[in-house]
Amino acid sequence: MLWVKAFHIIFVASWFAGLFYLPRIFVNLAMVPPDSVAERERLLLMARKLMRFMTILMVPALGLGLWLWLGYGIGGNPQADWMSLKLAVVVLTLGYHHLCMRHLKHFESGQASHSHVWYRWFNEAPVLLMVAAVLLVVLKPF
Repeated sequence: MLWVKAFHIIFVASWFAGLFYLPRIFVNLAMVPPDSVAERERLLLMARKLMRFMTILMVPALGLGLWLWLGYGIGGNPQADWMSLKLAVVVLTLGYHHLCMRHLKHFESGQASHSHVWYRWFNEAPVLLMVAAVLLVVLKPF
């Protein structure tokens, strides 16, 4: 089970690296002047490739997490209420991933309506999600 846990951590960290970086590309896209088509296309290409890679990394992270959850039997008793909250953090992270997909589609279609400042704030959400997940798993506060 330690191998499963190790690979789960590796895939989660890799997935989060993408969740940290993709919104930074959105910041740059929001700042591209309208007449700079080549720059916009280059950033969109980077964002599309990163989104694809992040989604691929997300799948084993979730699968291995499910394996750990079922293997350890955590979450079915009152002593593991922390796991319910951690699973809520996972659902929020999946929602954030989906939001990143939507924002990328808006940039691709030219319908992005947020400023670079908004995307700078949007970029902070995965940091908070990761902090919450790590604290819940390590401290098991309740």
